[in-house]
Amino acid sequence: MWDTYGNLKTVKINTNKYMSTIISLANQKGGVGKTTTSINLAAALAAEGKRVLLVDADPQANTSSGLGIEIKDLKHTIYECLIESIDPQTAVIHTETPNLDVIPSHINLVGAEIEMLDKDNRENLMKQILLPLKNQYDYILIDCSPSLGLITINALTASDSVIIPVQCEFFALEGIAKLLNTIKIIKSNLNPALRIEGFLLTMYDARLRLSAQVHDEVRRHFGDLVFNTVIARNVRLSEAPSHGLSVLQYDKNSKGAKNYINLAKELIRRNKA
Repeated sequence: MWDTYGNLKTVKINTNKYMSTIISLANQKGGVGKTTTSINLAAALAAEGKRVLLVDADPQANTSSGLGIEIKDLKHTIYECLIESIDPQTAVIHTETPNLDVIPSHINLVGAEIEMLDKDNRENLMKQILLPLKNQYDYILIDCSPSLGLITINALTASDSVIIPVQCEFFALEGIAKLLNTIKIIKSNLNPALRIEGFLLTMYDARLRLSAQVHDEVRRHFGDLVFNTVIARNVRLSEAPSHGLSVLQYDKNSKGAKNYINLAKELIRRNKA
């Protein structure tokens, strides 16, 4: 939340008990704003007084570096949690944003799916990692890699719901059918409670007719499953990760920051309904 002077302040919260809502952000199509949304939705939820854990499950580790975490100096990441079964609490990093913690990723995660093949119950490893952490947070967000491999399947199996970012550009719906089919299979075999939290339209440019066409097409296909909040294309939003900051820290008055605060509020309302 913001104080009367426009500064980010820590909101007092009840720390006695939580039962996390676990949400994956997934789309096997790259460049749709998935990592940007993971970082900034997590920061916005934290600004709204929610305790948030952000899990970076992408080997590119852009979510981790985008929050100023030096990957090369880390001994414990999501890789060690999945492959070496370390205590996940030892991998949690407290960020400069109040109420926001991160389990970072590492480039070693590239080969993790091959190493996981020989493990028992391999589709449930992420679920087992997050289980002891669930009572510490209101929301756990998982930034999935742009693929539908075993780690993404783990994330979806561990999740209550999934947010699907959709870029407001040509071929926006490309690949979504495959993702929806994967979700259907996981619901049938691994996680019957998994639901679609919503489709999030990103990189919207009001000056372009194409953005409006994609917006209308996605709403026509998915109706109420589409978030009312739309993430506009914004320079400050693009600049923030290079400074290791969320857009709320980088420029709290930018359109991008306001979009993500609105998205956080909409998500909170949806989960109260």
